[in-house]
Amino acid sequence: MKLSNFFYTTLREIPSEASLPSHIFLMRGGYIKPLSTGIYSFLPLGLRVIRKIQNIIREEMNAIGGLEADLPVVQTAELWSEAGRYQAIGEELLRFKDRNNHNMVLAMTHEEAITDMARYVLSSYKQLPFMLYQFKTKYRDEARARGGLIRTREFEMKDAYSFHITEEDLDKHYELEYKAYQNIFRKVGIEPIIVQSDTGIMGGKIAHEFMLATPNGEDYLIICKHCSYQANREIAEFTRIPIVATHTHLEKIATPNKKTIEEVCTFLNANTETSGKCVFFDVEGKLIVAMVQGSLEVSETKLRNYLKCKVLASASEELIKASGMVPGYASPINAKDCRVIVDIGAAECTDLIVGANEEGYHFKHCVPKRDFANFETADIAEAAENCLCSKCKNPLTETRGIELGNIFKLGTKFSEDMGCVFTDANGEAKPAVMGCYGIGVGRLMASVVEHSHDDFGPIWPTAIAPFHVLIVQISKDSEVLQVSEQLEKELTEQGIEVLVDDRDERPGVKFKDGDLWGIPIRIAIGKKGLAEGKVEWKLRGNKEMEMVPIVDVVKRVLT
Repeated sequence: MKLSNFFYTTLREIPSEASLPSHIFLMRGGYIKPLSTGIYSFLPLGLRVIRKIQNIIREEMNAIGGLEADLPVVQTAELWSEAGRYQAIGEELLRFKDRNNHNMVLAMTHEEAITDMARYVLSSYKQLPFMLYQFKTKYRDEARARGGLIRTREFEMKDAYSFHITEEDLDKHYELEYKAYQNIFRKVGIEPIIVQSDTGIMGGKIAHEFMLATPNGEDYLIICKHCSYQANREIAEFTRIPIVATHTHLEKIATPNKKTIEEVCTFLNANTETSGKCVFFDVEGKLIVAMVQGSLEVSETKLRNYLKCKVLASASEELIKASGMVPGYASPINAKDCRVIVDIGAAECTDLIVGANEEGYHFKHCVPKRDFANFETADIAEAAENCLCSKCKNPLTETRGIELGNIFKLGTKFSEDMGCVFTDANGEAKPAVMGCYGIGVGRLMASVVEHSHDDFGPIWPTAIAPFHVLIVQISKDSEVLQVSEQLEKELTEQGIEVLVDDRDERPGVKFKDGDLWGIPIRIAIGKKGLAEGKVEWKLRGNKEMEMVPIVDVVKRVLT
């Protein structure tokens, strides 16, 4: 492929809206173009990478028995209502009416549509198990699209769905998907961190996320370096250390103008873990008081799952005061008309500093089991660096990551709600047991760049590079053009994808653009080297170049 025949562009300056390396280089290299916030067009160079990622994923899905299908992105509200998600999902689900005034959605995921397809065909246990997958555009009306392809509103997903007779059969297939995902990410040059995760809007019982550890990640991962425990921070388990002492009564002390945990503990010369932190939420008009030890944070994901609610809104001061509590000096002591959830660690403490529900005062020596009239105990605290592992009791490590893909054991949530049933060997109707497995294709492309780049551009692994070899013509000399044509022909005949930079540009410009394109091998052809029967050979990512005999080039590329 001659560059003069290719549709491309490169940018010299860093786009003002880009901050992540992947966003910067994918725009500067002419892979993507923003059309609107969180919506991108793929130029031919970018689409070549996308197609190669798709092929790797397709090979792995086919290898474990997957059958490719295709489902509509425009779906009816009635279909989504069958599973209850039309009502349960918030504004991120784009709803609209068609010309016949029917309520419709742009699908952000395809559980409903695939379950509808499965129930159309499925009747007998003899048809199970099966797994269907697709590559499909999705739309999620993100409030905070960011990072280029890392978090977009329109995106392409590989989503797969498996259907089984029993939970045990799902477990077996889940392991196949787990291994296939490892293969996919390794083939694009990433060794993923695999963590337990929240099932979120997908429902189901068990989920795992495959993560790229990177400082630019938007997720926080909790990892134990001493054992195998790894989880997303929002659901990670950990061992609490309750504050224990023996006191017969509460002691009210003045804490003038001291409202935050840090202010109160500094004033009282106490550690933050000896205090009780209250966070207040409004759930459909009901005040929820969540309390953890002061050194921890409330996990809204854990709390939302415990309450089985869709949204946790911050409570107003008026709602807090109506319960008899004083903002800044609040605690569940003598509170009314509210639901109190105390973390499992704080519930075991017998010597906490908490608000006295009086302006300028706190209590010392609080014992929740003694001093709170009514409360529930649950795991609602968020794990953090140096918390103790629940498995081996060693300190945990926190790191940031980008989600590359996820797998879920959905169970029978969708099949029961939507009547996707089969007749078993005894003639009884049973709901199909389901699994769900997703990979964001564009996000994976961006994640490879986050993982593999230098100051000049991406360093693509050969498996997904837009081209395998870049031939750079240093001049328009006839011998240079002849050797370039010959090498292009010989390499192409061997199945090597070649891009020839035949522009009338300075070598420096060509080399800089070549770095932005991240092509694994660069062969520069100039008069000086040809005088010795050689060309310049350089691997992307290496600083060194070497002169290689022309007769050895094809063989060397192939090896």
